[in-house]
Amino acid sequence: MTQLRTVQVLGGGSAGSSAHVRSLAAGLVARGVRVTVCAPLELDHAHDFLGCGAHFVPVPPRNDPLTVGALRAVCTGADVVHAHGLNAAVRSALALAAQRVPLVVTWHTRPHAEGPRAHLLRMMERKAVRAAAVVLATSSELVDRARRRGARDARLGPVTLPPPRGLADLPGEKARAELGAVGRPLVVTAAPLEPYRGHGALLDASRRWLGHDPVPLVAVAGEGPRRAALQRRIDLHGLPVRLLGARDDVTALLAAADVAVLAGRWEARA
Repeated sequence: MTQLRTVQVLGGGSAGSSAHVRSLAAGLVARGVRVTVCAPLELDHAHDFLGCGAHFVPVPPRNDPLTVGALRAVCTGADVVHAHGLNAAVRSALALAAQRVPLVVTWHTRPHAEGPRAHLLRMMERKAVRAAAVVLATSSELVDRARRRGARDARLGPVTLPPPRGLADLPGEKARAELGAVGRPLVVTAAPLEPYRGHGALLDASRRWLGHDPVPLVAVAGEGPRRAALQRRIDLHGLPVRLLGARDDVTALLAAADVAVLAGRWEARA
């Protein structure tokens, strides 16, 4: 029997989509499927796709002819190509333009753009979903959006988080001690430090909690362009908030929390 072969394509690769691809690759390899992951080199360093039995080909997150040509060569002869995220989907659609290889696209999150960039975003979305045999989306809203952009087949594809790592191996109080939350409530949120994720509202709330005894500690897992601005607010008002940066043990942080908060107006995986 001929061994099935799939190519998993990542663009910039958020922590959630990269962890999903790692989990997906491991499951496919365990079922006898030959898996090749195409992604920026740093993502293999962070998620160890090779360690789960997949082949790995470093592909930068660009749509230039050289990058598209390299991706086309990898995808030649594959049984299915699975692109994760909008940029990876557009890149894969360009690479497969002259090939009869089915493309599956997963939308992990909702892209944001304003002004002229919003028009470009719509064009990219149409290009991605119309090239796909199937579009999987992590929320019903994204399923509807894919259909509006012209997807032939769009379905809800819930994406689960991987098993806890890191802090999950520690007793509860020990894990909380790592964060400085012994004897006080621990509030955890996990999201990139971007404007629409609601971190400003969470900092407003934490300022009100300064009057509590004990004062709750807010732990924020995630990295992004708003880090410096948020840290200035924390320092200026003496807020009980710790910015933890990017973490690979988010599920363990949530397990250690008294309260988990989704402060943003929109999340794919609530």
